[in-house]
Amino acid sequence: MSAEQQPQPTGSFGRKRQAFRDWRGQRPFWGGLLTLLAGVPIMYIPYANLTIGSLTVRMATTAGAGSLIIGVLLVVLGLTMWFQPASRVFAGVAAILLALVSLVVSNFGAFLIGFLLGLIGGALGVSWAPGRPAQSADGPGEPDRAVGPVVATGPAPAGGPGSGNGLDSLSGTSPTNGTNGRHRAG
Repeated sequence: MSAEQQPQPTGSFGRKRQAFRDWRGQRPFWGGLLTLLAGVPIMYIPYANLTIGSLTVRMATTAGAGSLIIGVLLVVLGLTMWFQPASRVFAGVAAILLALVSLVVSNFGAFLIGFLLGLIGGALGVSWAPGRPAQSADGPGEPDRAVGPVVATGPAPAGGPGSGNGLDSLSGTSPTNGTNGRHRAG
């Protein structure tokens, strides 16, 4: 067995684990999880009661409703990263902004726990990108499918735009006609 061949899982647990691993690899899983977890302390701590002996300390703030809204939005943004990976950049930026707002609104971002989880989760959501395309079994030829933008890897064909045989069709400049893209008015 070579290093490229993966042993096929046997049994129900192995197949489910492999299916979850494949699902997790197609989306910003850790960014979504951390963003989801950031919402929990931001929602909970402003409404929590701390009991020390017979003394009860209430952590409520004047912006309790705001912290509840921020926490719920962070949970929703974490789920959005999981189930709508195409909108991961929006969800990540929104999570970062909500985490920053939670510093002021929700007990210093729920004592910096939710704040840090939201910042890291949002950054992971923004920075995540789909993996490389799977190679066909024929060898190191063309990939089965392309993911992301297509980039030219070879030189441009001779006689095309920018080859010096007349006007460049994109900018109106050419080294042969002496223009540099500037136009005279009138």
